[in-house]
Amino acid sequence: MLPGYHRRMERATVRRRRLALATLALLAAVGFAGGAVVGGGSGGSGTGGSGSDRSGGSPSSTGGSTGAEEKQPTLAERLTPSQLAGERIVVSIDGTGVTNELRHAIHAGKVAGVVLFEADFPSRAAGRELIDAVQSIQRPKLLRGLPLLVMTDQEGGQVKRVDGAPEAPAATMGAEGPSYSRRQGLATAANLKSLGVDVDLAPVLDVGRPGGVIADTERSFGETPAAVARTAIPFGRGLEAGGVAATAKHFPGLGKATENTDFEAQRLALSKAQLRAIDEAPYASFVAAGGKLVMLSTATYPAFSNRPAAFTRRIATGELRGRLGFRGVTITDSLGGAAVAEFGGQREAAVDGAAAGDDLLLFDDLPSALAGHEALVKQLHKGALARAPFLAAAGRVLALRRG
Repeated sequence: MLPGYHRRMERATVRRRRLALATLALLAAVGFAGGAVVGGGSGGSGTGGSGSDRSGGSPSSTGGSTGAEEKQPTLAERLTPSQLAGERIVVSIDGTGVTNELRHAIHAGKVAGVVLFEADFPSRAAGRELIDAVQSIQRPKLLRGLPLLVMTDQEGGQVKRVDGAPEAPAATMGAEGPSYSRRQGLATAANLKSLGVDVDLAPVLDVGRPGGVIADTERSFGETPAAVARTAIPFGRGLEAGGVAATAKHFPGLGKATENTDFEAQRLALSKAQLRAIDEAPYASFVAAGGKLVMLSTATYPAFSNRPAAFTRRIATGELRGRLGFRGVTITDSLGGAAVAEFGGQREAAVDGAAAGDDLLLFDDLPSALAGHEALVKQLHKGALARAPFLAAAGRVLALRRG
């Protein structure tokens, strides 16, 4: 062969070796970056909306030539299964005070909040002392910076747990107009904040129908969706401007109910079209106004399901979050009421409520709450309750507790 041919062959060989080395280096770099992304952080957090809750650090970003930074776990992802289930539990004290059992449950992180009734306020000073005592109980290390949620039903009229504002029932606020309603909301917030209450289970957004228990007890702001939205939303805005979270209730609407679901099961034979056009309509305004919480009814709506609304995913998740776009915290109506008792026990209620998409489960007493908590932990361990939605719900509650 000619000498020139050998030189050309040698140059071609060198070029092939250089190309191979460059290719290997590129593949190694890609493999490292892919491994960092796959291995970083815990999966399934997906909190979304107001439930996004980071315990430190920023979202993953590129750091020059070092590749992607490791994703930091959310606070919810760092909790134990027992603590995670505890973020779904609210319990009534109802005059029992801070018992050793309640102290232990809070200390263990099995309770996210308490709801107070008239029996908890024999006087304003006694109520404030009770709330201070509850808040002073040491929580698990990861939760020590977050106060417990303290709730009460301070609607006005027949449903008031403590003296003071609001000075009028919903029906009167509706008649007086939005400015008056907002002033009542602001005054109510000041009243509750002075006691240490940070969540009002009000306003009622039920559209008052003739013959319905809500209208008959003056708990409705009006007889049309527009009238309710016009005055109930300003009351809620007044609450939140004063530092107290407002809770719209009872989704998708109890205006047609002839009895309180605490005392008797209710089956409301309304079409989907009626529910959406009338009963759910005020909630669209509440969502648009940035309302923090929505309480789910325990009545049954056959147009959607033969189960109570709080246990029906098509309502709690499909209608409220999917159709209306609510991103705040959902809470059940009392799980100790007659409507729930006819459906099943407290363990079943806890699991079915969580599966439907309820963030907070409202129990009437501590034994029921602990039974519900135990059932949640068990189903979470078994995988019967999906972890990602569970984390999302806990994330929303943690964000609310943070304020």
